[in-house]
Amino acid sequence: MKHRIAAFAVPAIALVLTSAILYPSPSVATALPDPAVDIPLAKAGTPQTAVLAGGCFWGVEGVFEHVKGVTQVVSGYAGGAADTANYEQVSSGRTGHAESVRITYDPTRISYGQLLKVFFAVAHNPTELNRQGPDRGTQYRSAIFYTTPEQTRVADNYLAQLQTAHLFPRPLVTQITPLQEFYGAETYHQDYLVRHPNQPYIVINDLPKIANLHKQLPALYVDK
Repeated sequence: MKHRIAAFAVPAIALVLTSAILYPSPSVATALPDPAVDIPLAKAGTPQTAVLAGGCFWGVEGVFEHVKGVTQVVSGYAGGAADTANYEQVSSGRTGHAESVRITYDPTRISYGQLLKVFFAVAHNPTELNRQGPDRGTQYRSAIFYTTPEQTRVADNYLAQLQTAHLFPRPLVTQITPLQEFYGAETYHQDYLVRHPNQPYIVINDLPKIANLHKQLPALYVDK
């Protein structure tokens, strides 16, 4: 996280040029197939949740806020204990937490598998181990935190499907692990992209993900 805090003091143009060279957009922008195994759309039902981790939660949250059927996205922490679920400690990379998002969605409008398609296609780069772009550490790992047997089945099968198809230049390193608890992040992290669209880190690393969502998956994109 320190690089993000320090970046605020760097002139925007210098940051843009340096980051563009050293840290290309973490979004792979790969055209992916639909999941062969998925949870069918419900005819009726209560809102469902998905918890995903793919680097800095600012950008992942921003992407899913533009996905059809998603009603709420909350940035937070998953994978560690309650007493270390805060920005300062998670930034150390020693808490077991990953910066994550909890996605609440309408199962009559979008499936869990389609959310995973967005996650792998544009929300992050699933081939980067314990990092995303300029962000390094286990808190930036790629992870799917499942809450039901159905989510496990869809996630396991889709990861295997993508690996077999060899659509990425390197093996996928996404973890699939049970969710013990999700802890919401501090208030200033929520809707960070919406409130700071001109912040250089957002411009370089996160806005291209939303553009890729619009370009690659227009049927799933909603303008907000």
